[in-house]
Amino acid sequence: MSASTHNAPRFPAGTMSIVSDDPRRLREFSMPKLDITEDWMNIAWLFNRRVEQDPQQTVVEVKSQLGDEWRKISAAECYEEIQAIARGLIGMGLEHGDTLAILGSTSYEWTLIDMAAMTLGIVVVPIYETDSAEQIEWIIKNTNIRVAVVMEQPAAQLVTTVVKHAGVNCKIICLAAGGMRDILEAGRGIAKAAVEARLANVTMDSLATIVYTSGTTGLPKGVELTHGNVVNVVQTGLVHMKDVVGTKKARCLLFLPLAHVYARLLQFAALGGYGVLGHVPDIKNLLQDLAMFKPSYILAVPRVLEKVFNAAVATAGHGIKGRIFKQAAYISIAYSRALDTPEGPSRSLKARHAFYDSLVLHKIRDLLGSNAKYVISGGGPLGERLGHFYRGLGVTVLEGYGLTETIGPFAVNTPQLSKIGSVGISLPGDAVRINNQGELELKGMSLFRGYHNQPELTKEAFTDDGWFNTGDLGWIDTDGYIHMTGRTKEIIVTAGGKNVVPAVLEDRLRGHPLISQVVVVGDRRPFVAALVTLDSEMLPQWLKSHNLPPMDISEAARHSAIIESLERGIERANRAVSRAESIRKIQILTTDFTEENGMLTPSMKVKRRVVLQAFKHEIDTLYGGPLPDDE
Repeated sequence: MSASTHNAPRFPAGTMSIVSDDPRRLREFSMPKLDITEDWMNIAWLFNRRVEQDPQQTVVEVKSQLGDEWRKISAAECYEEIQAIARGLIGMGLEHGDTLAILGSTSYEWTLIDMAAMTLGIVVVPIYETDSAEQIEWIIKNTNIRVAVVMEQPAAQLVTTVVKHAGVNCKIICLAAGGMRDILEAGRGIAKAAVEARLANVTMDSLATIVYTSGTTGLPKGVELTHGNVVNVVQTGLVHMKDVVGTKKARCLLFLPLAHVYARLLQFAALGGYGVLGHVPDIKNLLQDLAMFKPSYILAVPRVLEKVFNAAVATAGHGIKGRIFKQAAYISIAYSRALDTPEGPSRSLKARHAFYDSLVLHKIRDLLGSNAKYVISGGGPLGERLGHFYRGLGVTVLEGYGLTETIGPFAVNTPQLSKIGSVGISLPGDAVRINNQGELELKGMSLFRGYHNQPELTKEAFTDDGWFNTGDLGWIDTDGYIHMTGRTKEIIVTAGGKNVVPAVLEDRLRGHPLISQVVVVGDRRPFVAALVTLDSEMLPQWLKSHNLPPMDISEAARHSAIIESLERGIERANRAVSRAESIRKIQILTTDFTEENGMLTPSMKVKRRVVLQAFKHEIDTLYGGPLPDDE
């Protein structure tokens, strides 16, 4: 057992755990629920409570159109804007329980409309900007959308076409075409008391939102989440993650899509807490935005953190700068690991860490903003090495685990209870167990109430005794920390009968500065292989640092130096698995996986089945032909 595992904080008194003979098979674990909620609470109450405490405190900062300053908005100002929009929604004829869709980039307006609808008991249905016409039509029909608020004109035109084709009665409001003015105008004759009356009927049991999964296969499923799901998780988070989200110094800059439950939950936590919330619509100018807004914590998926690290590797190159960076990274990781030992870092290690921090590490830390202390990472495994690297340079990555079905985080590492390499402990009021197939099963306050209009799917998702089967593979150590190992649907069984979990190899390979995405293949095949895409952003810097001429992706995929570098990366990744599980061949693709081509989800997860189908010919070529039953 590593030092970091052995010396991780254990749970406080009152923790319940049932441990089997095998520590990797801790059967069930749950933390006692905090008694901080009442049946009459709702999402709007979280924010309204804050307004009453201090109306003049800054709750949101909005980026100017020129992008050179941020306008401060007080709690009272934000509250009045939400109330005005709520009156407009009443004036447009929306009732408690009606559905309203929001389609657009992350913005202050997104948050205002979301909160206004929640105040009235209107059910918000987010739609991704990258959703296809088929997916949008399915969502609109499945939830009987009454009003769709769309941010931009092109998306409004698409939704208009979809609505016409579907033959449904759905009003479309485009904010870019004066839609916000129309909403406010509709509310001019509505009394403030009408909003208060509606809010009085919104309880913990009221349906708050239907979030459609950004799943890797088929049509998305509508996950029904209640006000109670959100309130419980936010209230618990403000207590359990107080140092991160529950202080007046907390600053959160959202850049992930608010259609994703991960970003949306942080929105509610930021508004219901004490800090300041900011929005940017994309990551085109992210480094500049981070430098200006100065977030204290950042919400990110592992791929973003990998790209920051890989960019630093590529920039350092192979010469003396490269050697200095490698040594700095080594010291950063060693320093972090030493923090988990009883004796802590030695005097010599502290001195070397201070030296490399002044030379290299602070520059990487500053890329996340000079004020950043924490990164909340989810949506996939980060890897122990990167976790230690970031903590060593002064930014603690709090890795967590959650699903749309759990309104975001079900488990998370906290500043007080953390073990790098794990996804933390389940939140108070939630419980997790491992079934006989090694799958995580969940129960608790954050769990959704069902899939919208799909009772059979809902029934299939739960065990006979009421536990939700995630389909995720993992184990729980004797301290109660959850460790993820992969997905049941992704397990590869080779022709020789060997079970291979692709994530083990894929996670390690994505750490290579040249690699953008990787999919391990080999089901029913004689050996394991991989499809690899090159990172177009990293490639020019890598070529320059290796004294190679500029080249496009197609040329790079055939260049011997790049192939040799990837093969060395594969050799390193293979050390984590047995010979039967190791990668023997790779195919470098000239097309990357993106949301636009349908191969990535909005949370940057690979849609494995889509990739396998799209590159079937390339896979067959790796093995000298198709499988017998494919011929």
